[in-house]
Order: sequence, then C-alpha cells, then structure tokens
Amino acid sequence: MRMPTAIKLHKASKTLELRYGEQSYNLSAEFLRVHSPSAEVQGHGKPILQTGKLGVGLSSLEPAGNYALKLCFDDGHDSGLFTWDYLYQLAIRHDELWQDYLGELAAAGKSRDPNESVVRLLL
Repeated sequence: MRMPTAIKLHKASKTLELRYGEQSYNLSAEFLRVHSPSAEVQGHGKPILQTGKLGVGLSSLEPAGNYALKLCFDDGHDSGLFTWDYLYQLAIRHDELWQDYLGELAAAGKSRDPNESVVRLLL
C-alpha cells in the first residue's frame, strides 16, 4: 500500500496534491472526477464515459478508515472511495490515463466542456 506522506487540497486551482516522500503529484479535480472508482463512473465492469466535467472542483475530502479518501466534488458526486493504491496508480499513470480519456471523448464525439456539444457533419 502506497500511502501519501502529505495531501493538500488546492481549491483555487482545483487540484489535489499528493506527496510520496520527495515526489509530488498534482491531480486536477476533473481528472479525479472522470476516474472516480464509483459504480456511477465505473459501471458494473463497463466504465461510463464522463463528459462535461471541465470546471468541476473538489469541495472537500474525508478519510475513509485507514485505506482511502472520500472525495466530494462540487457537482454533487461523492460516492467513490479512492483507496491509497488507486490514488497512487492515478498519480503515476496520470499522463497515460489522461490521453486515453481524451481519446475516448474524441471517439465518442463528446466534450469536456459542459456548455458545448459536438456535432459531426456528414459531407
């Protein structure tokens, strides 16, 4: 289990900073929201693509026993428990996971912006 040595919520920049010894990772609230381990996002074995989460922020975080953090997002989502191992995987695989997410959005013709809808014209 890789437990962070420090955790800081930066509400203004909408990021969660995780420190593991000398290494620090800043994860955006949007990244964490679209990778929530909740059933609402992960489905039941078939993940559900999250769209329109560009401006989402973190309103609070709470420890869940000694094994996880409960992240409360300002869009009302608060049902996912982020285990220490899962948070560490999100931190070290951030770039890969983010590119995969952007690719899935593009393939689905969806947007990160909640005020934008993508229309494909067939010419």
